Amino acid sequence: MVALRPFVRVVEAVNYRVGRLAMWGFFAMMAVLLWSSISKTFFNPSLWTLETAQFLMVSYFFLGGAYAIQMGSNVRMDLFYSEWSERRKAAVDVCTVFFLLFFLAVLLRGGLDSLIYSLQYGERNPTAWRPLLWPVKAAMCLGIVLMILQSLAELARDAARLRGVDLGPRPFERAG
Repeated sequence: MVALRPFVRVVEAVNYRVGRLAMWGFFAMMAVLLWSSISKTFFNPSLWTLETAQFLMVSYFFLGGAYAIQMGSNVRMDLFYSEWSERRKAAVDVCTVFFLLFFLAVLLRGGLDSLIYSLQYGERNPTAWRPLLWPVKAAMCLGIVLMILQSLAELARDAARLRGVDLGPRPFERAG
């Protein structure tokens, strides 16, 4: 279990930094939407604003996913979970993480197929602006890979907790 400590630390440190960086994507999206409103009111409407906001939202969502898992901000059925001991939570999480990993693996497979298609054929969005689609698909695939790695780190933490081993503080616990 202690041998997993470097893996967990690296994955959590990377996901913490990517997640904190992804938070700023929300402000970029808001700036684009503000410009969209201003341009529609006072100028000729900009063709690129809606799609750019959509691409930023997808990137924000996927790149922030691993950070949300790390922070425990993901949605749980909290009917019983909050009342359980840390050990019981870890035991249940060790079993249920495989459902998440399966879902993410299927999502990654589809995302990679779509990314490869976009790169091979120079796929563009069928709108007046016609932006390339591979950048947002690449961000989506990167976010899924980061979520898989974070899920594996969570699995390692839960397995260690069941064995009574502490893998050390998380990045946000060290930072603040």
